[in-house]
Amino acid sequence: MKIDIKHSCEDFDSYRANRVKSLFNATNGHTWEHTAELPIEDFDWGVGLIIGPSGSGKTSLGKAIWGGERLTDLSSGWDSDKPIVDCIAPEGDFNSVTAALSAVGLGDVPAWLRPFHALSNGEKFRAGLARIMAEQPDRVIIDEFTSVVDRQIAKVGAAAFSKAWKRTGKQAILLSCHYDIAEWVEPDWIYDTSTARFTRDRLRRPPITLEIYRTSGTHWKFFKPHYYLDLPHPVAAQYFIGVVNGEAVCHLAVAPMFQSGYYRATRLVTLPEWQGVGVGSAFLNAVCQLHLDGYGRCERKYPTIFHTSHPQLCGYLRRSMRWKQTSAMLYGGNKAKSRATMLKSTGRSGGMGGHFRAVQGFKYVGGCEYGN
Repeated sequence: MKIDIKHSCEDFDSYRANRVKSLFNATNGHTWEHTAELPIEDFDWGVGLIIGPSGSGKTSLGKAIWGGERLTDLSSGWDSDKPIVDCIAPEGDFNSVTAALSAVGLGDVPAWLRPFHALSNGEKFRAGLARIMAEQPDRVIIDEFTSVVDRQIAKVGAAAFSKAWKRTGKQAILLSCHYDIAEWVEPDWIYDTSTARFTRDRLRRPPITLEIYRTSGTHWKFFKPHYYLDLPHPVAAQYFIGVVNGEAVCHLAVAPMFQSGYYRATRLVTLPEWQGVGVGSAFLNAVCQLHLDGYGRCERKYPTIFHTSHPQLCGYLRRSMRWKQTSAMLYGGNKAKSRATMLKSTGRSGGMGGHFRAVQGFKYVGGCEYGN
């Protein structure tokens, strides 16, 4: 595919315009041309990246490819009176919408309940990607990809979207002025507008090194805003954080349930800027393996149980060979019954049950991720 772009505007004849032409020999300032060779029809691909500095023709190329009707604005078309979970594929399946949100790294459940204008820039970016994931057009071109977000969110968000989109079998072209996302996108092809160079060299995402530390519960305050439940502190729990490049990005509490022969994990949180690339699941598996190997409280070699109502996390745990599903309550529990049970056992009010949510239980059994 050869694309010739020619832009022109009026050749102004004012005093200052003529003086600029004279001083800098800028006689062709009213025209701009660029020719691009994009052999993207010669092979199968899922994600392409057009990259280059501002003003180098990325948007013009995007408008020329596939007739220009595929160019998408992530920020347009949102209803200011509805939460984003209602705006994404409103006629579609609920599970597909939550799957799309989680796939692009917007697994922060409280954010699902806010309108688009109330989100942070990073959340808006991922919400826009989630809408595309839910709609799944055959072809889409995303302009200003990662242009207005924090660079860490940009990298991880780009990786999450690219990974999820390639599974759809559809085609997406990303237009960006930021070279730092190229390795994270792992595109099937790249066109650099600054050099007019097309390449199919497959880049690889930089490795993520996750370090795990056992800490006190003081770190919880940094993760609590991203947790979707309000529960009392687990009794006798030990707390763990996952650290990437010196930054705490994951949190988990593990409490002993020795009378039943297991540990109980709770308060799993991955910070939004690290969601979507498998950091949270790797962290959960690693902490549970430590306990299975006898490095938990009292060095008991017990399995760990974990309950969640997050649809996509449930899906991952069901697919993984390291986890065995033990329960599935698909409706809210009786709050009065929960409170009565807690009063009977502890003599205090309150309770950990009775939430109107579908809770599923899993047990960590170790082994390979998806079998041999």
